[in-house]
Amino acid sequence: MVTTASTYLFEATEKRFFFKNVSILIPENWKENSEYKRPKLESYEHADVLVAPPTLPGRDEPYTKQFTACGEKGEYIHLTPDFVLGKSESEYGPSGRLFVHEWAHLRWGVFDEYNEDEPYYSATSKKIEATRCPTGITGINRVYTCQGDSCVTRACRIDSKTKLYEKDCQFFPEKDQTEKASIMFMQGIDSVVEFCKENNHNREAPSLQNKMCNSRSTWDVISNSEDFKNTTSMVAPPPPPVFSLLKISQRIMCLVLDKSGSMAGSNRLNRMNQAAKHFLMQTIENGSWVGMVHFDSTAYIKSKLIQITSSNERNKLLESLPTAASGGTSICRGIKSAFQVLTGTYPQIDGSEIVLLTDGEDNTAGSCVDEVRQSGAIIHFIALGPSADQAVIEMSTITGGKHKYASDEAANNGLIDAFAALVSGNADLSQQSLQLESKGLTLNNNLWMNGTVIIDSTVGKDTFFLVTWNGQSPTISLWDPNGKRMENFTVDTDSKIAYLSIPGTAKVGVWTYSLQAKQNSEILTITVNSRAANSSVPPITVNAKMNKDTNSFPSPMIVYAEILQGFVPILGANVTAFIESNSGKTEVLQLLDNGAGADSFKNDGVYSRYFTAYSENGRYSLKVRVHGGTNAATRSIRHPLNRAAYIPGWVVDGKIEGNPPRPKIDEDTQTPLESFSRTASGGAFVVSNVSNLPLPDLYPPSQITDLEATRDGDNISLTWTAPGDDFDVGKAQQYIIRINGSLLDLRDNFDDALQVNTTDLLPKEANSEETFAFKPGNISEENATHIFIAIQSVDKSNLTSKVSNIAQVALFIPEADSSPDETQPNPSPGENLPNSGVSISSLVLSVVGSVALVSIILSTAVCILNKKKNSRRPRTEF
Repeated sequence: MVTTASTYLFEATEKRFFFKNVSILIPENWKENSEYKRPKLESYEHADVLVAPPTLPGRDEPYTKQFTACGEKGEYIHLTPDFVLGKSESEYGPSGRLFVHEWAHLRWGVFDEYNEDEPYYSATSKKIEATRCPTGITGINRVYTCQGDSCVTRACRIDSKTKLYEKDCQFFPEKDQTEKASIMFMQGIDSVVEFCKENNHNREAPSLQNKMCNSRSTWDVISNSEDFKNTTSMVAPPPPPVFSLLKISQRIMCLVLDKSGSMAGSNRLNRMNQAAKHFLMQTIENGSWVGMVHFDSTAYIKSKLIQITSSNERNKLLESLPTAASGGTSICRGIKSAFQVLTGTYPQIDGSEIVLLTDGEDNTAGSCVDEVRQSGAIIHFIALGPSADQAVIEMSTITGGKHKYASDEAANNGLIDAFAALVSGNADLSQQSLQLESKGLTLNNNLWMNGTVIIDSTVGKDTFFLVTWNGQSPTISLWDPNGKRMENFTVDTDSKIAYLSIPGTAKVGVWTYSLQAKQNSEILTITVNSRAANSSVPPITVNAKMNKDTNSFPSPMIVYAEILQGFVPILGANVTAFIESNSGKTEVLQLLDNGAGADSFKNDGVYSRYFTAYSENGRYSLKVRVHGGTNAATRSIRHPLNRAAYIPGWVVDGKIEGNPPRPKIDEDTQTPLESFSRTASGGAFVVSNVSNLPLPDLYPPSQITDLEATRDGDNISLTWTAPGDDFDVGKAQQYIIRINGSLLDLRDNFDDALQVNTTDLLPKEANSEETFAFKPGNISEENATHIFIAIQSVDKSNLTSKVSNIAQVALFIPEADSSPDETQPNPSPGENLPNSGVSISSLVLSVVGSVALVSIILSTAVCILNKKKNSRRPRTEF
């Protein structure tokens, strides 16, 4: 598949790109083979391609997880075992070609040029056209139904509401074509070897590519990518890909902990020990090997690698934690001692992990970056406090490690969250520790901290409650869902923690806790973790991230949180992001899955929001809390977005040769979920160039992307989601609505188009639903077949948004043939339709809509490029 894809990709990109090195990551439970090598930086969580069970049984459609803007890299490609084994070639075309379709989604951030939600549209040529690119792809439109081996074909009727072809009508392409484009429409057509370009791009079609990329062609997006700018066409054909077979093995890790003098301040040493104890008791997986190094101006090996098979090994490691802080800071000595620990048991460091925690700056840290780069180890960096060394970020970036940040505000629980996020990137989901709660308070007048934790049926194994304090041990009360009080918390007065492990599987339901402090100004935190209750039932998970790791003010950032059960998106959850600055100031944002503002797709399980509230330069950390109420949150079973088009069949010699129909799914079906709660750490990001001076308004309202219109008598009724004053926060000042008889004129010359009177339209708060009705005036263009409508928002500083997506209203009524039956000649994809004249009573609409996508990870991985997602390393060949 990849070898044929490499050649197809090379030709499709004008001899620029091919797959040079491909790493295949093989599951730990597969049999040993002398060809298999140990992975270096490759991991399942950073793979480009996942080979894993389907989203739902029987759904082998390949797709790309993609929820960011046009031109931005996607997350991963998901292929199923049956697809890789070649069982879907008739429905999707040759697998190598399909791989290039998905690779363009992943690598260059382009979108599909078909649209199953809007398979047809009214073209300016007064024809009903199939949504495709280019329009030169020929075929016929038919309703094609089969029962057993008997199939019936009939012409498509016109739907009285949409004025387009009926719901069951499908476009069947001719098997023999001459068009060379487009790979993002239907790469399975033999003649298709190119992407749509400016000369043949269909800007009218309601495709996701047009909606997401402002009607740019796929080739325009690809040819403006950094990849393209850094390459030239090759003369010689490319070499075949070189494959490396890598097998996941046991996790090997060394903790490198700072005990320098600065760790004595702000209770840092004890907070580090509390977090490390939680990590060693709960987070690190059984079977892992763990060692420990302390460092100040020199380094001390405190524990060689120990394999964790029971609580005995965990307790032995707990005894090795530092007890006193003194001395300077030498990060490189700590890392080099970790290399000694790792090679003491295994000669190769490849794929081993180093967790480096430091609070200090070390101007010599850059001296071992090259050694780290060549070692094959993965560096996870936990920065504690505002002065932690910036140079070490490079080590985590180049090795694909995590970068976490914890401030000195102990009540934010950042250090425990940072350690708790260091679950294995290769462990089966059922083995990973999931955080259900992470909360803290500074108690002054009221000495009580009360709350509840929901344990849902997908978790409950290895459930672990941890309480920490700053002064005196509090009184701890915990009740299970039946009201039974839980006794036997283990209290560690030296480390100021108390913990309780629930035996077996914890009861499903609401657990209640009550903590009473013994003194004023006490800081209490509670953390609750658990694992999957059943290895065959995926637990609900949350993955949180920012859209970039470094940012320069005033550029906005986007917060993302993806909620899944296995690969199935979870809708309707309440999602809150907490963004903590270098000094501990916290900004709170409600994240939304509404397809507006920062959120690319409605109901895809990815909740998003713009972040612009920068208070200072330096590190920020992201934490997300998720709550799903009973019957409020649901599982979505929609087909994922950004997948290759399913080919219903081919037209050969005028007859349809059908493919097996896809399993019928009622896409509106959503299965209710029980209550659940989760928290997740989204890692650290660094912001620069924030000014201390008062600043003018820098941020316009966000672009409206969900404008829709319906006929309402003589009026056109519009609906959309309100943007804010600053992107999707606050309230806009006014809306400008313009109409035109030409889509391209409206898009390219919005300010010159006819303006609709919106005097009575007062914008609502961001993310509210807006409605507006108007009578369209006369369109000046002769022979206009449509009215096209778009909106621009203006804020109080007169900053304007980008022009919205364009809604189109047809000014004619297509008519169905009088007697469509099985023997009637079928209308062509661009069938001429009678023109009923310009009549306001006959207005109909066809708009770009939002679909849903599906996601995450399960079984085997194909890593192309040894790449870390969102990597900033320049590459010019694959």
